[in-house]
Amino acid sequence: MKDGDARDKRGHDAENTAIIGGMKKPAANQKTLGKFSGHLVLLGAGNMGAAMLDGWLARGLSPKKLVVIDPQPGKPVKALTRRGLKLNPKRKPVEAAAIVIAVKPQTAPAAVPPLGVHVGKSTLVLSIMAGRTLAFLENTLPTGTAIVRAMPNTPASIGRGISVAVANAQVSTRQRKLASDLLAAIGTVEWVGDEALIDAVTALSGSGPAYVFLLAEAMTKAGIAAGLPAELASRLARETVAGSGELLHRSELDAATLRQNVTSPGGTTAAALTVLMGPGGFDELLSEAIAAATERSRELAG
Repeated sequence: MKDGDARDKRGHDAENTAIIGGMKKPAANQKTLGKFSGHLVLLGAGNMGAAMLDGWLARGLSPKKLVVIDPQPGKPVKALTRRGLKLNPKRKPVEAAAIVIAVKPQTAPAAVPPLGVHVGKSTLVLSIMAGRTLAFLENTLPTGTAIVRAMPNTPASIGRGISVAVANAQVSTRQRKLASDLLAAIGTVEWVGDEALIDAVTALSGSGPAYVFLLAEAMTKAGIAAGLPAELASRLARETVAGSGELLHRSELDAATLRQNVTSPGGTTAAALTVLMGPGGFDELLSEAIAAATERSRELAG
């Protein structure tokens, strides 16, 4: 199977779910990072960086192998120093087995170059910065650095994100597996061979949680307009979106089939879908929205 077509077999679904009775159910986390050799340097321990850090520890990574660089680390990160984590070390730099860049893209020109002292011949650099291309990273880090660029999304904060990754020519099979293991700590992992696809990925899954939250917001407003108390409308919309998402996650059926299963001919759902799926409806609006987000991603990436 081609890189862009197949879910990475080392990704979150392959390792953390089992198929039972046609439904995907969570299985125990595997300690995929228990045998990690060397040091792992994390640049940026904000929301996404902290989520990855939690996931790595849950997957067996020893705090003694972690080096965190962050000018304003939170209390949980500081607490890990008691278990051996190195925070903002000032002494001789470590030669890292892997470096993960999780800072805001606007800080990259100043924050990324100092990482060069930690890069050795076998170091993997994994960046989750939006908009910062492989070319930018190659020009900023030592020549010949193995680099993976990935685009996760915000459900990563609860271990339910999805990341799409692309590697430069220097990344070996072993380093690709390591990148998959590091990303799998926050959710599912997909690989593509063409970096240009990352703009569309950003528009679909990177920005996608906002579309889902907007759906819940719009459903709440519509429920209130239909006469429901505001608190009840909000709760109904929230739980409907969350529950439907979980059903979609667990079911082996595709979204179209699940939608059809809810829709009785001539019923209330069919009446609503006639509006949503009609001219100028949901499909057209979302296609326009994702096209606009894709174009904006290209502009930001230069």
